Amino acid sequence: MFSVLRNLGWFFRREKKRYAIGLILLIAAGVLELLPPRLLGNAIDDIVNGSITTSSLFMYIGMIVIMLLIIYWVTYIWMHKLFGGSNLVERLLRSRFMSRLMTMTPSFFERNRTGDLMARATNDIRAVSATVGFGMLTLTDSTFYLTVVLMAMGFLVSWKLTLAAVLPLPLIAIAMIFYGKAIHDRYSLAQDAFGDMNDQVLESVSGIRVIRAYVQERHDEKRFADITDDVYRKNMAVAKVDSFFEPTIRFCVGLSYIIALTYGIYLVFRNEITLGDLVSFNMYLGMIVWPMFAIGELINIMQRGGASLERIDETLNSKPDVEDVPHPTPVTYPTSIELKDVTFRYPTSVIDNLSGVSFKLSQGQTLGVVGRTGSGKSTLLKQLLHEYPTGQGDILISDVAIEQIALDQLHSWMGYVPQEQILFSKSVRENIQFGHFQASDEKILEAITAAAFQNDLGTLADGLDTLVGERGVSLSGGQKQRVSISRAFIANPDILILDDALSAVDARTEAKIIENIREERAGKTTLISTHRLSAIEHADLIVVLDGGRITERGTHQELLAMNGWYREQFDRQQVENNLTND
Repeated sequence: MFSVLRNLGWFFRREKKRYAIGLILLIAAGVLELLPPRLLGNAIDDIVNGSITTSSLFMYIGMIVIMLLIIYWVTYIWMHKLFGGSNLVERLLRSRFMSRLMTMTPSFFERNRTGDLMARATNDIRAVSATVGFGMLTLTDSTFYLTVVLMAMGFLVSWKLTLAAVLPLPLIAIAMIFYGKAIHDRYSLAQDAFGDMNDQVLESVSGIRVIRAYVQERHDEKRFADITDDVYRKNMAVAKVDSFFEPTIRFCVGLSYIIALTYGIYLVFRNEITLGDLVSFNMYLGMIVWPMFAIGELINIMQRGGASLERIDETLNSKPDVEDVPHPTPVTYPTSIELKDVTFRYPTSVIDNLSGVSFKLSQGQTLGVVGRTGSGKSTLLKQLLHEYPTGQGDILISDVAIEQIALDQLHSWMGYVPQEQILFSKSVRENIQFGHFQASDEKILEAITAAAFQNDLGTLADGLDTLVGERGVSLSGGQKQRVSISRAFIANPDILILDDALSAVDARTEAKIIENIREERAGKTTLISTHRLSAIEHADLIVVLDGGRITERGTHQELLAMNGWYREQFDRQQVENNLTND
């Protein structure tokens, strides 16, 4: 049960001063709380004996008030320390969790659903933070505080009465062991279900246009209702076990009161304790009610925290498929790109997605990649991003194997515009500045002009300050592509990768963008995959892929002379263009 505290040992060692002060003062407050009942018992005995005076009465009242004020300030300090630690560990875990996600490769996100990761970053981390805050309170109160109260009952009043009153307490320990295991198992299932629900909400929101287009609103509502019902049932299963804690403790404490009252009156009549002692004892017995509840809360919190920490650690302990080598080779500039007989297979694939691919580009050259749908164009370009472990063959940049180059340095050379553009829920300006945070409006407008987006800018309600919505929902497909291209242009990368990034724009706009690329990126390397051959006619090298293999290569004119797939596709597109123009 306490494995969660052991696994959080790094945090307690780091914040040992905070927790030392907090726990010492928590224990001190517990000891100080024992004094007012004892003073009240003495006052009652003085009243019964007729020895009470005005001065002694005010003395008792004054001492109790002073004790209460001291307890007030001591309680304030320990609560600030313990619950401040709860907020601190939440911040640290979230930072570590996010940092780990930033280092993970695409295969990790293929294995883990977004909704489940969100559940771990929210509910699970909150459960762990409760463990180091409220959990430490219940741990201390259910052990040290309970022990101190029992010792006060035994030493200050009567050991006989104390032993009789605590007879029902072992029943609580037995029940807590049974309840604790059930809570751990059921809470893990409830958190998994919550992750499923998060994932469903994300899918529904991001795919709302498709859902409406196919009139699937009612079906999606039913599917969501089924998931929420599953979440409800699994959380109710947790609540059913959780609801046994308080009745069990109240029942056992009630038995203790009955025993204490019955046996205590017997001891008063035998003059073994005084009436004031019996009043003090019952006040002490009332004080152990919270430690009894704290035992239940402790097991509940520890089991929830343990289940949540296991889920969080599963992510934090995940290793990216691609990691930096211990001693990367420094490369100042990507003067060349070369693939030598590269064969690659995705982790989830049963066939080679690239097979025997070889080519070489020098600085300033442009590579065009064409082929049928699914021929491996995107896979080929992604090899330079090094997101997956390299397969067979060699990928060299400036004659250095890509595995020997630091990932941060490698990515700093790249400007990547994927097929599916990702825009953030910010303004157009902020999305473009993502490529260069310090870019001025003048530079932004230059990048927009290069991406042929300047005319569209005037149609937006607030110009550069227009919010694009979730994933750019307020923009058309072509506008999203050109904002993404502007973001890549403003970064001015040494290597620009356009992965079918012009598919949503018309031929005239595409021609303008390609012309701007040739002008703006003179002396820099560019790789373009496309279905529209007009976009790569100017390329220094064009490769045709089919089934992951290069079937044709050469310049535009050389490929036309081969009379192969490239010539056939070019002639077909020329006819389509002529028909469109007519």
